[in-house]
Formats: sequence, structure tokens, C-alpha cells
Amino acid sequence: MILGLGELLWDMLPDGPRLGGAPANFTVMAGRLGNHAAILSRIGFDELGRRATERMKELRADAGFLQVDPAHATGRVAVEFERGQPSYTIHRPAAWDFLELSNEWARLVARADAVCFGSLAQRNGESRETIQRLLAQTSERCVRVFDVNLRAPFYCGEVIRGSLELATVAKMNDAEVPLVLEILGLETGGELRRSAERLLAEFPGLGMVAVTRGGEGSLLATKDKWHEHRGIPVKVADTIGAGDAFTAALTHYLLRGADLATLNEAGNRWGAWVASQAGAMPELPDQVRAGIEAAIEASAG
Repeated sequence: MILGLGELLWDMLPDGPRLGGAPANFTVMAGRLGNHAAILSRIGFDELGRRATERMKELRADAGFLQVDPAHATGRVAVEFERGQPSYTIHRPAAWDFLELSNEWARLVARADAVCFGSLAQRNGESRETIQRLLAQTSERCVRVFDVNLRAPFYCGEVIRGSLELATVAKMNDAEVPLVLEILGLETGGELRRSAERLLAEFPGLGMVAVTRGGEGSLLATKDKWHEHRGIPVKVADTIGAGDAFTAALTHYLLRGADLATLNEAGNRWGAWVASQAGAMPELPDQVRAGIEAAIEASAG
């Protein structure tokens, strides 16, 4: 059981709306990899909310735990591109700003094997309290992945520090690393590996720091080991959801006891595939899935 906790929204792209939100992208990929993956979010009592529920079901993600807000609309984000890189205008308030702590959600997180959450869904106090209280109710064995995912101006030191204290895995991109260190009052500069080590030392509950570097691969660091991956060359369509696919693959293989090299290979393989497609939740033919899984398995051998 893998849960995505936070925002479910529609990316309003130049060619039309596409379902998104980092926790939702993560959940879809986790489901595609064969897990029971559920999204814990909140939608409006509107057409976009209805379409979001239907689309998640089509994509093998469990949408049965979505909350419906009678007063606030389903989230929307205006997306523009420059040289393939997206920029976002995130509308507020949205239904996912008002996540409620329900008994149903509490029971679900108590038996979850992994939960992925970020900083954006904590921009509003109500959702922040719900997310942090839910994370505190997870089991000791649960993998709690904090996907930092900074979206200005919707983050602050309190959220970043509180989230890292609750997480067992922290994932961010290389541009976010110095920002996170600066927010926390930690030394900046130097190699990414050293930056990861500073975070691991500052937060004893963290077991791993994952840093993605776009097409240049990624770094994984634990208390006593580290591994770098050079990336998988692809022709990029857009980068929406690529980092979320990386996180889902990392989580999937981490739950199965994979070593750092395999975790890195899996994250980069799936992240590169999503980057080669348009949107965060592209269609996934069976032969493509089989080919990627075979490549990951071969790298582990």
C-alpha cells in the first residue's frame, strides 16, 4: 500500500487540461509498477473534480479515498513552457488546501507501507496540520518520502524543517538543495554529496537523501553509502512529472530491498521515460513497461 498525500489538480496546458499534482503523479506511477496506490487529496464538487476521479481510476490509481469539498473548487495550475521547462501559476484557494483529518484516512495511513508528501499542499494551515498529524500516525516501518518540490512563494522554513523531521527519505532536485540548506541555516556550497550529508546529520530520522539532476542523473546518499547515476539520454518532450516518476520508482524498489545502484537505475529509467512523453501521466504500453523493467533488472545483475 503506497499513498500519495496532497494536491490533486489540473495542469492547464496550452493544448488543454491534464491531470497532475506531484502526489497524484507519484500515485499513478506507483500503481503502474504494481502496487496498491491510493491518492489522499480533496477535490471540488464540480466537473473538474468528477473528471479527476474518473481519470485516476483509468490510470490504475485508487481514487476511492478522495474528499469532496462543497465550498472550494478543484485545483488548477496555469502552465507555460520555455525551452521545454515548465513554469507554474498555482491558483488559490483550492479544495486541496482544506484536507480534513478523517478516521478513514487515519486507518489507511496506519497500514501504509509508504507515503509520499510535499511542501506545496502544506501552504494552508488546515492541510498542513492534517498532513503532519497523518504522518505521525504511520507505522515505524513506513517509508515516509518528503518530495520537497518548492513552488514559490508557497514554502517556508517551518514547513521544510517539520517535514524533514517526519520523513525517512528526502527527495529534491539540485536547484532546490542550496535553497533548502539556506532555509534551514545550514552551510551551503560544495559537492551535492556533502550537502546530502549535512541533511542526514541534521535530521537523524532521515535514512536517505535523493537529489535529481535532470538529464544529468541523480545522487543517492545514506548514512554510510552513496551512489551517483549519469542519467538516461532521451529526447525531452517536457519535464512535467519526471521527478515524480523517479520518486515512485525509487519508493517501489526501496520497499523491495534494492541496493542504491538499482534504486538509481529505476528512478532514472522511469523519470527519463516520462520526460520523453508529453504530460505527467502518458499512456504506458505493456511492451514499454516490460522493456524498462528488463533494463532495470539487467542493471541489477
